[in-house]
Amino acid sequence: MSLVKFRNRRPWGNLMTSDFFDNDNFFNNGFLSKDLNEPALNIKETENDFEVELAAPGFSKKDFEVTIDNGCLNISAEKSDSKEEKDKNYTRQEFSYSSFEKRLQLPDSVKEENVKAHYKDGVLSFNLIKKEEAKLKKPRTVEIS
Repeated sequence: MSLVKFRNRRPWGNLMTSDFFDNDNFFNNGFLSKDLNEPALNIKETENDFEVELAAPGFSKKDFEVTIDNGCLNISAEKSDSKEEKDKNYTRQEFSYSSFEKRLQLPDSVKEENVKAHYKDGVLSFNLIKKEEAKLKKPRTVEIS
């Protein structure tokens, strides 16, 4: 018997359970191999905004490219490193390359022009401010006559 990691990923699941739609996983039916370098993503909704955190340790701010196009938040990062050591008897060369791309369809309730990003301690954070009409309102008591 072997253990297999459970992946509860349905193409339409994100549409039904979240305001955000992950374009990268739309056609992933669970049988296709998943990119192991894909960063973890957290989305938290507050009264006034959405807070998005993307775990991307080892990158620097200059490695990221973030754009918003047609209501889609596009996040990509790429970095490479190489080291070469030469001695009279040998040459040793090491190199590494990392990259990822993540796309999130933003809800209509987000003000695209006010999206802010911050990178600290390996976490890329976004603050997505809601439009005034989309902010959660406290329930109001209705008097019965």
